[in-house]
Amino acid sequence: MTPKLLTSDQVADLLGVQEGTIRLWRMQGKGPRFKKIGTLVRYDEADVLAYINAGTRISTSQRAPIPAPESASA
Repeated sequence: MTPKLLTSDQVADLLGVQEGTIRLWRMQGKGPRFKKIGTLVRYDEADVLAYINAGTRISTSQRAPIPAPESASA
């Protein structure tokens, strides 16, 4: 199955933030994982949904989980 790739603008709309926020997060190493295709930046919809789901909490005092390190074999 071919992944659905989203633009920064589409991700911003989905998350309810400005596109500039998405660009800032990308420069800071925050936000959803992204792909570089030539000069284009695209987000796999599955990665964006995983980012959203990772923010699920049951309490305001609950800490965010520590992300697993990326595999070097990608």
